[in-house]
Amino acid sequence: MVLLQLEPEDLASETGALRVDAQRMLEVLERGAQELSVVLCDDRFIRDLNDRFRGKAEPTDVLSFPQGDGDLLGDVVIDVEQAARQAEREGHDLAVEVRVLLAHGLLHLLGHRHDTDDALQTMAEAEAVLLDGVGIPQRGLVARSQ
Repeated sequence: MVLLQLEPEDLASETGALRVDAQRMLEVLERGAQELSVVLCDDRFIRDLNDRFRGKAEPTDVLSFPQGDGDLLGDVVIDVEQAARQAEREGHDLAVEVRVLLAHGLLHLLGHRHDTDDALQTMAEAEAVLLDGVGIPQRGLVARSQ
């Protein structure tokens, strides 16, 4: 089950499709029975979280908060303002960028990292599988950074 919170006005018509795509991503990962919370927020909200939990007083595009091994997988927090800026830079729409960030955040919930070359490659491949699973032919966040 996918819970969506703080639905911004500029994505109001997209939230149903986003729920469906988030569920598809969970199914691709064979985690379809687990619960995922997705929070769509603004720069200020994510900056506060980033400062509190990572000691970085600046906005970021996505944060992940794993909840352990139960039915609740965790929370993915996506900054829609940052996503809009990145979408413009990448030449695609906001809905696509939100899914790119969702895939990235979801993989972090499962323990993926991108701090070594091997981990970077593994995570880039996993992002591609998730995005392909929802019909998004874009490079994932990790692949864009390489």
